[in-house]
Amino acid sequence: MRKRPQSSSIPPYTSAKKPSDTSKTDEEDQLNHSIRIRTPRRSGFTLLTLLGVIVYASWAVYQYQYGSLPVPLTAEQAGKRGFSEVEAMKHVRELTELGPHTIGSDAIELALQVGGMFMDRTIVYSDLNHIVLRILPKYAPEAGENAILVSSHIDTVFSTEGAGDCSSCVAVMLELARGISQWAHGFENAVIFLFNTGEEEGLSGAHSFITQDLYASGVIKSSTDFQVYREIAGLSGLDFAYTDYGAVYHTKNDKLELLKPGSLQHLGENMLAFLLQIATSSHLSKANATADNIQSSHDTVVYYDILGQYMVTYRQSFANMLQSSVIFQSLMIWTTSLLMGGSKAVVSLALSCLSIILMWIFSLSFSVLAALILPMISSSPLPYLSIPWLVVGLFAAPAFLGALTGQHLGHLVLQGYLAKVYSKRKQLSPVIQADLIKLEAERWLFKAGSLQWLVLLIIGTYYKVGSSYLALVWLAPPAFAYGLLEATLTPGRLPKPLKLATLWMGLAIPILVSAGSFIRLAITIIGLSVRFVRHPGGSPEWLPSVALSVFIAVVMCLTLVYLLSYIHLSGAKTSMVLATCILFALSLAVVFFGTTPPFTEGTARAVNVVHVVDTTGRFGENPSSYISLFSFTPGVLTKEVEEIKEGFVCSRHKAIDYVTFSVTYGCLTFDDTEEGWDESDIPILKVVKDTNGGDKRITRVAIDTKRSIRWFLSINTEEIEDFTFKVDSEELVPADGKRSVDGWHTIQASGGKNAPTKFELTLFWMQNSTLGSHEMPQSEQRPLLNLRTDVPGVVTPKAEAVLQKLPPWFSLFGKSTSPHTLSFLSSLPVNF
Repeated sequence: MRKRPQSSSIPPYTSAKKPSDTSKTDEEDQLNHSIRIRTPRRSGFTLLTLLGVIVYASWAVYQYQYGSLPVPLTAEQAGKRGFSEVEAMKHVRELTELGPHTIGSDAIELALQVGGMFMDRTIVYSDLNHIVLRILPKYAPEAGENAILVSSHIDTVFSTEGAGDCSSCVAVMLELARGISQWAHGFENAVIFLFNTGEEEGLSGAHSFITQDLYASGVIKSSTDFQVYREIAGLSGLDFAYTDYGAVYHTKNDKLELLKPGSLQHLGENMLAFLLQIATSSHLSKANATADNIQSSHDTVVYYDILGQYMVTYRQSFANMLQSSVIFQSLMIWTTSLLMGGSKAVVSLALSCLSIILMWIFSLSFSVLAALILPMISSSPLPYLSIPWLVVGLFAAPAFLGALTGQHLGHLVLQGYLAKVYSKRKQLSPVIQADLIKLEAERWLFKAGSLQWLVLLIIGTYYKVGSSYLALVWLAPPAFAYGLLEATLTPGRLPKPLKLATLWMGLAIPILVSAGSFIRLAITIIGLSVRFVRHPGGSPEWLPSVALSVFIAVVMCLTLVYLLSYIHLSGAKTSMVLATCILFALSLAVVFFGTTPPFTEGTARAVNVVHVVDTTGRFGENPSSYISLFSFTPGVLTKEVEEIKEGFVCSRHKAIDYVTFSVTYGCLTFDDTEEGWDESDIPILKVVKDTNGGDKRITRVAIDTKRSIRWFLSINTEEIEDFTFKVDSEELVPADGKRSVDGWHTIQASGGKNAPTKFELTLFWMQNSTLGSHEMPQSEQRPLLNLRTDVPGVVTPKAEAVLQKLPPWFSLFGKSTSPHTLSFLSSLPVNF
């Protein structure tokens, strides 16, 4: 039997007034009897079910948006003009079977036979080989005036065979070139495919392509997809990349087996459709347009997809107009509401905003506190890497609990103020007043949720942030649902409980549009935690977990603010708090007892094993030889080196400067490290000439990197104002003013087998140079030059012994600035 809505009014038959009561009291009784306040019938089960449905719907959106990939097509199914993943995978297989193919290796030569960042750095490269393919219509030579560049790199870092980064990209390009060639007769622009080398060495391959012959000839005048093209040539473009399995990036686990079926088909079909659209367009920038006016004349585009099926695109100018219109209307509605409500409405809004602020403070505090606890109870500060869904219990649970706690406190303050307001209305009974206070507070909390999204929309519109559409979809639908089902322009009308239909209608579109992206971004951040540390030992171990916990808390506060306003008048508050605490406690127990390992062979910890020959005098002997084991993943290495047993000692020793980064925490062993290298391999930094004429001191330094074709040289810009760099009397780097970071400017060099190894560096000193502090020992002074040379492909016997004993959940990690397995460190002091 359906129950009637509960009422806080007093039924007529319960009235027992004496005949001596005044007429005023009779009027109050009649008013109280005529007022019937419906209290919401929201059981704990209803709200818990609603929360579960929202979580499930968000997960379903993520799976549908990012887990639905097209069926891989064979060559027959794709046809001559289509894209076949089956054919592309053949190229991926050939490239990955070569193993790591770094610059200067034999493998890169075989691979070529298969079908913002420059602010503080100078890139030097030589003997790099690229493959360039241009496709244009045979009988329309004018199509060659403009071109679209499709670019990817063939080389890999030394630690991986590079299935995802980026053999798959090369394979997609090869299959695209085959298909594109069948459409070329209708092109109005050429399509150029660049298969470059040297990307993993500071993007030197793309850099060399854009600043040598082809760019100077005027062939490249249009879209590219690499940062170097945008920064060096000022061109526009799109980047296509894979985001799954972020933890395997540049490790041994970047394997062919991890490429999801359909991923190449998805990328290929998207790029094919894009190229066919833009290659036939007559609206590309003309050849005589400069980089500056190209970027200033093009209106940027806002684009996002819905469930991976529909792409929404519009220009930034339209986004500004649309968002400004919504902002103006929202402000008008708020202004009208506050004017009609008077001081009561203003104070109620302020206190509801206080509840939002408290929600943020408590949510962030609880989540961050959980992140700080992890290193104390776990063997690793990142115990969730192998099972990312642990973050739901570790961070999302306390974030939700904190958000509910903070809003509850704000809700109590708001109720206290409303109680004072309603206490002046003597004609209402205390029971009715209490119900009205609760209902009005609930409505203010819901409206305050839309206000925080309005603030974000205003900020995003002002700074022209493309992702401001998220604020738009989280503001407009809930506000529309509230206006349609709840709002009233009658000031004297008493509040009613919020309808569940308002919440359903308000959240449907935001969840469809953004839930998948929020989950995807969280998973990406977890994957990046494997290589979070820039300087091993240089940042707190808890930092990546804190960053992740902050992100999760922010998302919780932004997206659950509407739902939380419904909880306070329901019976679900206690059960929700209890369920959240249980989930958090269980997650902590899993971490504390080590039920799941933080790393597995598939989700490995990023480490480096380097045999270092050090001539800087850092460890007394000159040269000193040792094996350095360090990790870009936060956490200690004590347990692992006990298993390796090669004489390692782990500590926060004196920082080892690898020129591009420094290692504060790591493990060293000096045992049996004299084999596998020769003193003739030690690079030379020799001062050839030092003159001090007038007010300008000039120093010439000869550099011999011996057999190294990959090296890094940092120059102390606190002493040196500028420099030139020559090879065989040819000036590669002129004295044109250099920028620096932290007082250093770095020259990064890489090349092929025939790259030069002897150079001349001319230094121009600062006029106010102190020539080093005489009060400080020379060993503690910043050197004038720091040099690191790597010898690719050489593994010494001691390094080989360590590599053989690495746990399976360890993986060598390589990037453009990482040392190889044999490195030489040299320096030139200021007071040479």
